[in-house]
Amino acid sequence: MHAVILVLFEVLIVIGLSRLVGLAFKSVKQPLVIGEIVAGIMLGPSLFGLIAPSVAAHVFPPETIPYLNILSQVGLIFFMFLIGLELNPKYLSGQLETAILTSHVSILVPFSLGTILALLLYPLVSNASVSFTAFALFLGAAMSITAFPVLARIITENNLQGTRLGTLALTCAAVDDVTAWCLLAVAIAVAREGSIVSAFPTVIESILYIGFMLTAGRWFLQRLATHYQRAGRLSQLVVALIYMAVVASALITELIGIHLIFGAFLLGAAMPKNADLVRELAEKTEDFVLVFLLPVFFAFSGLRTQIGLLNRPELWLMCALVLGVAIAGKYIGTYVAARVSGINKREASALGWLMNTRGLTELIVLNIGLDLGVISPVLFTMLVIMALVTTFMTSPLLEWTYPKKLIRLDRLEPESTETPGENTVVANDYRILVPVANPSTQKGLVQLAVALALNNHQSAVVHPLSLIEFEEDYAFENTPVEANRLIEQRQQQLEDLINSLEPPTIRSYVQPIIRLSSNVARETAEIAKIEQPNLILVGWHRPAFSNNRLGGRVGQILTTAPVDVAVFIDRGNERLESLLVPYSANIHDDLALILALRLLINRDTCMLQILHVISGNQTNDELSYELHMMMERLPETVRDRIEIKPIKAEEEPIQAVITASEAVDLTIAGTSRAWGIERQTLGRYTDQLAIQCRSSLLITRRYSQVTSHLSSVLSEVTTQESVARS
Repeated sequence: MHAVILVLFEVLIVIGLSRLVGLAFKSVKQPLVIGEIVAGIMLGPSLFGLIAPSVAAHVFPPETIPYLNILSQVGLIFFMFLIGLELNPKYLSGQLETAILTSHVSILVPFSLGTILALLLYPLVSNASVSFTAFALFLGAAMSITAFPVLARIITENNLQGTRLGTLALTCAAVDDVTAWCLLAVAIAVAREGSIVSAFPTVIESILYIGFMLTAGRWFLQRLATHYQRAGRLSQLVVALIYMAVVASALITELIGIHLIFGAFLLGAAMPKNADLVRELAEKTEDFVLVFLLPVFFAFSGLRTQIGLLNRPELWLMCALVLGVAIAGKYIGTYVAARVSGINKREASALGWLMNTRGLTELIVLNIGLDLGVISPVLFTMLVIMALVTTFMTSPLLEWTYPKKLIRLDRLEPESTETPGENTVVANDYRILVPVANPSTQKGLVQLAVALALNNHQSAVVHPLSLIEFEEDYAFENTPVEANRLIEQRQQQLEDLINSLEPPTIRSYVQPIIRLSSNVARETAEIAKIEQPNLILVGWHRPAFSNNRLGGRVGQILTTAPVDVAVFIDRGNERLESLLVPYSANIHDDLALILALRLLINRDTCMLQILHVISGNQTNDELSYELHMMMERLPETVRDRIEIKPIKAEEEPIQAVITASEAVDLTIAGTSRAWGIERQTLGRYTDQLAIQCRSSLLITRRYSQVTSHLSSVLSEVTTQESVARS
């Protein structure tokens, strides 16, 4: 019982630290799994055992390690089943000839370099009990592996699944995955039997079993899929049968003489790729495997990783050589093959970095090699470092080689259905970016954006921005096929929203943008840099743990977006006939007034009341210099619809605004201390006006030049009015 209590305590620590470190890595745009691997290493002798050896010995005593091993093996079996389940034949449909050449060369070059490196490393980090053939095969396999699951998630998170590069990378990785697992199976057979000749029967038995699974096994699984289609759901009995088949297949490949993971992977690959069946089965399986069992595997691997073994300069030099050969072999092999196939330099380079992703798949290979005694603890540590570095570098090098602005130009399919012509977006259009969290409830937000953008004097476009957020890593929804399904679903929702706008003539000016994201605020700011809109118009959503109107993601967008931002609090009033602007002569109120003037120009029936807060040393008509000049340029038809009402600063201006808001459709206010919505000390918002305002409220935060929203419109309006008078 003592051992069981210790193991449960260990699991508690492992899960908590894995999530914590994983989320920290995710915040710096790294796969969560890398953080979880690092958390496992932190719990081992490399950190925990180094700074508190006696405590580490009590928390992770030797008698509990076998239990962790068993849990990790169960986790690996079902994780490999998930990998096989997600290996969709669709990934093999894009640029197949190029992908086969590229993937095989990207395996052959690092495998060959790894074999040559084995000549140097074998006498230094191995012993006579290990055959050189097995050692060279394992080292070559470790150098040539690409982690398909991690690569697929990187492609999805970078919105590359709809590009030539993403399609080619997925196909290459899928072909690479199958080839690499076959190489690894041969390496395991050779390691267990001692030579290639002795391993020949094992290889033949493996081929026969693969043939059986792809024929009779697939027929049986297809019957299960047929039953699922009739029932419309996965019953516990069917799930039990599938899980029994996973374990049975794993046992068969272990008895054949390769490894448990191959049987599980093979069963997953043989499963019928019925979209609903795969989705439901993955969702039922992945949470427990990814949250509970896989971190145990990382901890078990971390306990075996001893960075302290690299205690001499020559060992670190050897580690650098291993890392250099791994990176160069994979990158050069991929780059050269891609260039020979006609891929341009930038895409070939990006593909080389993507194929360098090793991640968790590499860790599985290394643990098998260590269990079989083929690789020593010293080489195991070197290769773990290599796996972490090559995966960690993928995202930043991909961003450097293939930035997001190029991804937008490389899409295989257009993001919107507009046809080129008078409504096509051009550089000088007035553009509003509208993050839409829920298309079914934010029609008012899009309508306001249309009212602000469209007029007869300036071309304009509204971009509803829908970000599909992935909060989990390795979840089935992150796979490119599933991500495409979610994008199509969201596209339809946005089209329904656009088709509900009146009058129908404005719909062609509303062009949606759909992206996948793991951080909505950061992605919105990055898209703003690329699209360069004049304004971001965002709806308010109540934060989960606060009543602040400008907290949470809205607050992050206000803080980070490099463009003017307006936050809309919708009270459900669809009319925009009467506007109220409380004005206290600061840059954010300037923006509020400018947007109100733009609405006034766009809508002939609109009226504007300005509550001008003046202090003792101000005159009633004192506006900022820029706005004073702009008001002078307004045509009489617009100025006649403006009423300016002065308010003394000592007369509680917030209450005056709240009272006046009862008689208007929309109040537009800057993030000013005068209105109780400016960021205060300790990072809090008072947001008094946002809470008490009676009308719908638009809160503005200025970033860019004041005149960007009106200057081009005013010149056109003034010219037209002059022509009309003459």
